[in-house]
Amino acid sequence: MELLFKYFPELSVKQQSQFGKLAELYEDWNQKINVVSRKDIDELYLRHVLHSLGIAKVVSFLPGASVLDVGTGGGFPGIPLAILFPETQFHLVDSIGKKIKVVEEVANGLGLDNVKTTNARVESITDQYDFIVSRAVAQMETFVHWVKGRIAKENKHALKNGILYLKGGDLEEELSLYKTAKIFSLNNFFDEAYYDTKCVVHLPMKYKG
Repeated sequence: MELLFKYFPELSVKQQSQFGKLAELYEDWNQKINVVSRKDIDELYLRHVLHSLGIAKVVSFLPGASVLDVGTGGGFPGIPLAILFPETQFHLVDSIGKKIKVVEEVANGLGLDNVKTTNARVESITDQYDFIVSRAVAQMETFVHWVKGRIAKENKHALKNGILYLKGGDLEEELSLYKTAKIFSLNNFFDEAYYDTKCVVHLPMKYKG
């Protein structure tokens, strides 16, 4: 929790309480349905919560904005972002039912009314969103294909609508197809060594007029 206060000192009392409950909720549910490795449960705030909030260092989602979290797994990055941006609507999608069950229970346990969950492949989702977020569930080319047509055309934010992808390692080859992609290194925002090779990739979506 100290990590969060270090980088997000303006959390409300309610947000502090919600973030504080995350460890207990995930530890409890992880014993029933394994969605986070034991090592990662012990490092939940470093490896999952703060990592998810790296996206918030790139863009502040506006009230009324809509965000789709593809392959959310145990609820990352969607759950931490939903706590941080309570007036933004988040739709968390995963094809594995037991993971969505955990996400639903965690969201309910935190009282998050801005989170919607769906157990499905993203290809079956037909709505459009300002941003699509994810934690490296596939190569970028594959991911772009999955979410084609699901990004709204009207921009509300300074950052253009598109994909915000949490990735690590050398991305030069993977992103060679995407000249408009911008890489934000998380070690510019977070001091911990864990983030030395982690980044947020922003890929704006272009539309033909």
